[in-house]
Amino acid sequence: MSAVETQQEVRAVAKWVRMSPRKARLVAEHIRGRSVPEARTVLAFTQRAAAREVEKVLRSAVANAEANHGLLGDSLIVSAAYVDEGPVMKRWRARARGRVARIKKPTCHITVKLVPGPETARIAPPPAPEPAVEETPTPAAEAKAAPDEKPEPKPKAEPKATAESTEKPQSKPRTPRKKNEEAES
Repeated sequence: MSAVETQQEVRAVAKWVRMSPRKARLVAEHIRGRSVPEARTVLAFTQRAAAREVEKVLRSAVANAEANHGLLGDSLIVSAAYVDEGPVMKRWRARARGRVARIKKPTCHITVKLVPGPETARIAPPPAPEPAVEETPTPAAEAKAAPDEKPEPKPKAEPKATAESTEKPQSKPRTPRKKNEEAES
């Protein structure tokens, strides 16, 4: 029997992105076949608005690979990056003489697929925490430990506040000044 090696493929999809698929395809072509660090650099310096959206999808695919498959993000390669058409939202705009103009608002679905590179590195899964074993002290151990320990002193209760101590001191009632007195002085 021959062993067929299946290559692990990780993908991420952004659906219903409000952008023309034709414009997004121009950016997706730039990262196809590149390593993840190189693709991130290309997208960071691409000035098209679609680069931000493709970069989000690339980040999501790398996060999927690291979290779900234990792969190291920088050792991955972009095997496929493509943009499909989504539904087109149709709107109308009033024009002169009772006519109307159609406005098309296209959407697209961006997909990025990653595969492990030649120097495939895996993130070691974190070691499983060991169950904590509580030791229950035996009565003999408690008896030995008791003479050495001093009992904690109990906190002293504060004196209760009386009605006289909680009242605010009385202040003199304010009398309004007259305007004439202010002008004279």
